[in-house]
Amino acid sequence: MSENKQRMGFRIYKDIPRPTPELLERLNKFTVPELCDGMDVFRAMDYQIKPMVTTQKIIGPAVTLQLLLGDSLIVPKALEVAQPGDIIVIDAKGSCNNGVWGDNRSRVAKAIGLAGVVIDGAFRDIEENEALGFPIYARANTCGRSTRGAKGEVNVPISCGGVSVRPGDIIVGDRNGVVVIPLEHAEEIIQAAQEQVDKMEAQIAKFEATGQIVPDSLEAELKRLGY
Repeated sequence: MSENKQRMGFRIYKDIPRPTPELLERLNKFTVPELCDGMDVFRAMDYQIKPMVTTQKIIGPAVTLQLLLGDSLIVPKALEVAQPGDIIVIDAKGSCNNGVWGDNRSRVAKAIGLAGVVIDGAFRDIEENEALGFPIYARANTCGRSTRGAKGEVNVPISCGGVSVRPGDIIVGDRNGVVVIPLEHAEEIIQAAQEQVDKMEAQIAKFEATGQIVPDSLEAELKRLGY
């Protein structure tokens, strides 16, 4: 079936926009909190989605995966579509009762050269995954298996951790959590994040030189509110 004639619930798209290596390198200089500071709209995933296997920082374009609750039949198709450096982002509806990812899928993903997987749900086989060392960000680890008989979709807009994720959006994860960067806004986010970093460095320098605790900008706002 051609990509432009696929039925809802059974769609698999292979071609997605991807950032340049140079853009990823520039973004990678920032921590996830610093990138959050560079965005007007809060695009951090739910705090429960954290690194569960390795604490390695991950960055790369999103290959999105839409699952029905408790089912993981379509996951191997996402692995087929993904390219080295991609991050598979799975909308598993936040369910932590079924492991939609396990050590066999980590083994394949590592061999392909993927940067990691982010799951709004659970994975399993913790010891085997730790031995493999492939980065897994998820809500939970569980022993329960998933069913493998329902429809699903690859590279469609999804929700993960309360944030919308489109195919090709840039995912950055570290020990603080996971943030989603729209590809078309990456440049302005880099600029805004750098401005915030520069401002914080200036505040630290002033504190060390003068002992000033409350920055001038906050002092003005406190006075405006009557403190």
